[in-house]
Amino acid sequence: MESDSSPKPSLLERISHWLMREPEDREQLIELLHGAYENSLMDADALAMIEGVLQVSEMRVGEIMIPRAQMDVIDINDAPEVFIPHVIETAHSRFPVIDKDRDDIIGILLAKDLLRHYAEDDSDIRGMLRPAVFIPESKRLNVLLKEFRSNRNHIAIVVNEYGGVAGIVTIEDVLEQIVGDIEDEYDFDETEDNIIRELDGVFRVKASTEIADFNQTLGAHFSDEEFDTVGGLIVSRFGHLPKRGESVKFEGFNFSVLRSDSRRLYAVRVSRLPPEEEAQLPLV
Repeated sequence: MESDSSPKPSLLERISHWLMREPEDREQLIELLHGAYENSLMDADALAMIEGVLQVSEMRVGEIMIPRAQMDVIDINDAPEVFIPHVIETAHSRFPVIDKDRDDIIGILLAKDLLRHYAEDDSDIRGMLRPAVFIPESKRLNVLLKEFRSNRNHIAIVVNEYGGVAGIVTIEDVLEQIVGDIEDEYDFDETEDNIIRELDGVFRVKASTEIADFNQTLGAHFSDEEFDTVGGLIVSRFGHLPKRGESVKFEGFNFSVLRSDSRRLYAVRVSRLPPEEEAQLPLV
């Protein structure tokens, strides 16, 4: 009597099956890539980068820009002795230069050009400025990356529909969507809520969370008159852009930085202070 069971396909046959499939849409392409990963044809980093390339073709500048409130700028009216310590502290290579108002960006100053200030006694900071490139929030990232590569520009000023400055974006910000978006223990899934409960009284919070939402979830009473987001509130309390591991206590909560880089705060861990510790905090 013949057996109805047929031999299971070999690993090579299963891989060939995946490779022979012709994806009909983006979802099937992603499924094919994940199948290749599951069959050890590529590692997790390679999969993440390929997915990043696909995402870049659909994302717009407004989704990744550094918001206006978090921009590190130089005022042309300040003496170099005033802003150079800020340049050293932030360690950026390029700075938008304003004329008193953040909507009045007159150029880009490269940090390396400041060497001329020390080499030449009569150096003119205004004469060192490079032209600023202005782009709309709606520009697609793949188009912007192509423009960055073709004109060898590394930074652009993002403007809103009314012509006001909405933020800045750099070539590093775009490339990070491809090579730097590998998940770690402090990353959020985009489908997850802005506020995630980890333990009783301990929450993981995106810096982009609106203060009103934070107040409602955690029973806090922070004002949103000056800042819209938790990140803006926390950075103002630090007085600088905090690094991972730094923490600050105020108004009954402890905020510990989970993820940040040289330009932006991403996520914090928030816990409510015990009454005895809260009582010891200085009044603000």
